[in-house]
Amino acid sequence: MDFIKVAVFAACLLPTARLVWRFATDGLGANPIEYITRATGWWTLAFLAITLAVTPARRWLAMPWLLRLRRMLGLFAFFHACQHFTTYIWLDQFFDWPGVLADIAKRPFVTVGFAAFVLLVPLAVTSTNAMVRRLGARRWQQLHRLVYGIGVLGVVHFWWLVKKDVTEPLIFAVVIGMLLASRLLPHRSVPPQRQASVGSAAD
Repeated sequence: MDFIKVAVFAACLLPTARLVWRFATDGLGANPIEYITRATGWWTLAFLAITLAVTPARRWLAMPWLLRLRRMLGLFAFFHACQHFTTYIWLDQFFDWPGVLADIAKRPFVTVGFAAFVLLVPLAVTSTNAMVRRLGARRWQQLHRLVYGIGVLGVVHFWWLVKKDVTEPLIFAVVIGMLLASRLLPHRSVPPQRQASVGSAAD
């Protein structure tokens, strides 16, 4: 299992490594800021979808060990979200906080994206075993069900951003919609997991 965790961790770093490589080789295109913003946002949604996929895969495939990867995957979703947000406030807005606040208030896709990021923060902060024990399993699970709404907000943010070609947002909408709907379907029972194995997103 340790080898699998190391392999998954390394794979999760590949999107960032690819961005660094493109930066070093002048491969970010004519508008590097837009490229980085789009790439980090895309990977945030991708990792949210992957994290949401752990529970149905665990249930239907009877592979309870997948649960041990969920926390890592959820934190990588937050990691890419931080890159996305940092690119916006630093490279796009140059830390012009009044401008950032005005942008959040005036542009709906920015408002929705900012809301999704803010909701991700408490999930990342409470991802440790100590926070699970402090909050209690029930309250912790209730809090981490925010990931469902975050996934929806992320899709809306992407959809409103692209405006015309909505192919990719539509794909994300279908995938995340199916992953959320899968939680309502009957599933194979699996052995109960130790609390320490709980990941960073709720069932």
